[in-house]
Amino acid sequence: MSSRHPRRSPLQTIFFLFAAVIIFAYPVQAIKFEVPAYRYPPSKCIWNAAHPGALIIVTANVGPGDDQRIDIEIVDGGADKNTYLHKKGIKGESRFAVTAHTEGDVGVCFRNYLETTASSSKTYARVIDLDVDIGADAVDYNAIANQESLSALETEMRKLEGIVKEIVDELEYLKTREERFQSTNLKAPLPAAMLFKVAMFGFVVSRALATLAASGLVTKAIDPCATIAGQKWVAPKDVRACFTSFSVDPAIKTNIIDVVNKTLAFHTSVNFEKRAPEPFTADVHEDLLADFARISVQSYASELDLHIDMSRTLKRLNDGHCVYINSCFDSVFLTFVPTPLVLLTNTSGAQNVHIAPEAFTVASAEFADELSVWQDALPGNLKGKLSSLSGAKVLKINGADPFDAVDANALITGSFQGFGTRQNSFFATYNLGSTGFTYSMGNFGQLSLPLADSVTLEIQRNNSITVDTITLPYRSRIAVTTTWTDTASYRQSLCVAQSGTNGADLSVNNAKRNEPTENPLVSAFQQQPNVSPADRQRHALNVMLDTTRQQDIAFPPVLTPVNPVSGSAGVAQFFMLDDQKTGILALGSFSDTTFDGLEQAMISGLQSLKSAGATQLIVDVTGNGGGFICLAHWLHRILVGPKSTTFPQAGLDTMVRAGPLAQLIVQRIVQDDADPFSLLNFNPLNWQFPNGTHFTADHDWLLPLQTRVINGRQDAFSPRMADQCQPFDIDPPTEALFDPKKTAIVSNGRCASSCSLFSVTMAKKEGAKMVVVGGKKDVQQQYCGTVGGQSTDFSDMDTEVKTTGLKNNTLAPPDFLTNSVQGITWRLGFGVVDPTQPEGKFSLANPIVIPSKLTIMYTEWQTRPADVNLPLTADIVNNPFAIWKQIAKTVL
Repeated sequence: MSSRHPRRSPLQTIFFLFAAVIIFAYPVQAIKFEVPAYRYPPSKCIWNAAHPGALIIVTANVGPGDDQRIDIEIVDGGADKNTYLHKKGIKGESRFAVTAHTEGDVGVCFRNYLETTASSSKTYARVIDLDVDIGADAVDYNAIANQESLSALETEMRKLEGIVKEIVDELEYLKTREERFQSTNLKAPLPAAMLFKVAMFGFVVSRALATLAASGLVTKAIDPCATIAGQKWVAPKDVRACFTSFSVDPAIKTNIIDVVNKTLAFHTSVNFEKRAPEPFTADVHEDLLADFARISVQSYASELDLHIDMSRTLKRLNDGHCVYINSCFDSVFLTFVPTPLVLLTNTSGAQNVHIAPEAFTVASAEFADELSVWQDALPGNLKGKLSSLSGAKVLKINGADPFDAVDANALITGSFQGFGTRQNSFFATYNLGSTGFTYSMGNFGQLSLPLADSVTLEIQRNNSITVDTITLPYRSRIAVTTTWTDTASYRQSLCVAQSGTNGADLSVNNAKRNEPTENPLVSAFQQQPNVSPADRQRHALNVMLDTTRQQDIAFPPVLTPVNPVSGSAGVAQFFMLDDQKTGILALGSFSDTTFDGLEQAMISGLQSLKSAGATQLIVDVTGNGGGFICLAHWLHRILVGPKSTTFPQAGLDTMVRAGPLAQLIVQRIVQDDADPFSLLNFNPLNWQFPNGTHFTADHDWLLPLQTRVINGRQDAFSPRMADQCQPFDIDPPTEALFDPKKTAIVSNGRCASSCSLFSVTMAKKEGAKMVVVGGKKDVQQQYCGTVGGQSTDFSDMDTEVKTTGLKNNTLAPPDFLTNSVQGITWRLGFGVVDPTQPEGKFSLANPIVIPSKLTIMYTEWQTRPADVNLPLTADIVNNPFAIWKQIAKTVL
């Protein structure tokens, strides 16, 4: 049967597409130029036209030049003057990816700053080799071909599909432009040449697209989220392409800011964190009100850029409770490089960054299906010899001193006030979870967002005097079980609010009352094992949040402690050292799969150590992110016995922020019986006075308000309160199990929340020795951080608001439209203050106080220096038993 338009073969389709490419191809800009250096340099910009949504890859190779600093900025010439990127001090070859936000020119601008050390008699300049790829030219089709096993023909088809999309976008723009002019009666006819192109291309594109659509090959080239769908391993830039394809919806942006801002009315530390006292002033000085005002008016190239700004703004509080998480981006893929780093001290006392000695053992077990990518990336005779890098000294990271990278990470990682602890987060370490010891890659080896494509290391391998330069790609591995096929299904599954994102009205929902539920997103990012909803509702938690989900990377068997003693279970493992006098409690969390199980394990294991002859104790809380508050009280009590520091409570007095909305919630509970089942945090029946007397049901426990002026802002808090942990479910021993003076508590400083509550009371009330393992020797190491008193999150506060009928109050945060979490410190602990010191004598009744004196009353802002900073050497690094033996020998 004849047809007016006969079916074309793929080769004919390609011919027509090449014809279209000749007519409509995007320009690619490659240029080499010199940028003179000045104290106050002008900007030199290279401009290229781009449509909204076009991917732009900028590759800048900066030539050598002493006493000069090259800064790069990518901007557009649109009405909003969007700034897509600003980066200082680029060196060597750098690649940047942005997505055009408006129609018009995009400029890549450079300034060459002359350093103050430069000679005034010389002329300085640096040469820049610049490539700007736009649209289809910016896509790495070879990488796509390798990942998807495409043939040469399929690869060319994929390229042409991208070009076709650009052409269609160009025609749509021209059509819209012409319609706009016609609607305003303005004459702006298309040039004759363009009219010829449009007429000719109408036929070409329609037939070519029909053929390609029939082939089923179009979707993935056009949809960047479809490209990574169903893939276990992908290039970070492909994940970014998906993430940056989401434009900012003003309504979503406003919603995020509104929810976070109003939730922080319950965050006890907001005004303290505007300017923390010494020694944390330089580390914590964030004005969130000013931040949110800035974010509200700032333009962003994509929703990813907005998220990074929101996330890092909250992270600059260096408070592991007050964290913002969006499941659309955070830890959907985790991005790895197979060379985790450690900081080692040699026999002469010098410290250097090294690739971890166990790096290849870890990588070959955990990343076996991707190892060949890194093996093949090694240069020359190192190709295929990834194992030879283990233990190598790292001389430079991306051309700079390794501690430039360490310190840069410390500025954005958040979680801990202490700078030394945030430095330590860069390095690999170990953790103990419910199923055993696991390996933590550190912030160099593992990224929660796909923001790095590769890293260049200058290394000196073991037993070698040669300096090798290697570039290893980062690779992104799927970290969620959620599936999607395209952008629409990705956003529906991961980006919009899900069941549990927002709170529930327990006054009308019997199912939620009788069968406690949880926010699965909060559980995924809390730094503790998953706990049962019933335990979560029954027992208060104080636990860290992090934008990285908990991982279970296998710990090398050769480093794993063996032969635990009776009573060991889950996160609590007990061991005896060979000296037959030192007992070990390795405690990975103050939470486990059940509250009762961990409570029993603590007492059983310690009694087993005592029966085995242990007279001194090491408690290893490395990486312990907290957990159940009453289990921190319990461990303190059974270790040191019954005394004034453990009864009527073994923890700290606390307070909550008593803002107007919090006051209304308590009033609804005590006056209107809005919480008859005592499920809410604000219910007085869940708390007691510091002397052990329980609050009564009608007690408005926020009164009298404790008013303060903190960093120039009026605030109000509750009177002192205490946890209802005692009497415990299990009868504690009538005497101390161990002498606290012969007890050492050890970590890498990353002990937080309930772990901090335990460590602070053991150190400051009982005199236990506090040991931090590793860390830069010229930086003060804090033995714990982010103490708080009780942590929670928006969904919990939203439940309080909804159950008491206050959701329509203007002070109440709206529901999240995104699948997000905002954590807070709901209760703040009072510090252990020496009454003989001046700061221990001032009156808390005075509403006008000196910030440093007020904040010193709270344990969050008291310094927590380690008694001992044990240097890590090659023979003990990430080897728990070796570390414990060293502490038993040198500290106890």
